[in-house]
Amino acid sequence: MIADELMATVVGLRRVVRRRLQAAQPGPRLRGAHTELLRVVRRNPGIGVAAAAKELHLAGNTVSTLVNQLVDKELLRRETDPNDRRAARLHLTPAAVKRQEAWREERAKLVEGALKGLSAEDVAAIEKALPALGKLLAELGGEGAGA
Repeated sequence: MIADELMATVVGLRRVVRRRLQAAQPGPRLRGAHTELLRVVRRNPGIGVAAAAKELHLAGNTVSTLVNQLVDKELLRRETDPNDRRAARLHLTPAAVKRQEAWREERAKLVEGALKGLSAEDVAAIEKALPALGKLLAELGGEGAGA
């Protein structure tokens, strides 16, 4: 079934890349939920906890716990919302920005190196599939492929 094969391939790609890159990452090792929250905050500086929870499809208290952990690791900064003193606005710290930039650079090198090991036909097939995969992501309600 194409859905099963597609998901197994995508999950496998993410897992292999993450495992290959984690060892070289500076600072504390992060769980997947931490990195997803950091990506949401990168795309939406100043986002609130409730909005981040909604985007991640997680409970608010779960995201609050993740926020506290990332603040403790000095990767996230929490500021009081000037319009609602009970709410917080989330921002990446310089350490988080540096970490994400390094990850993206290393990920690009790793994947580009692997693509060089494929035939020109395979690379062309992958490239041709990208727009359709982007449409599938949008159809599923995803936030986009730029993460």
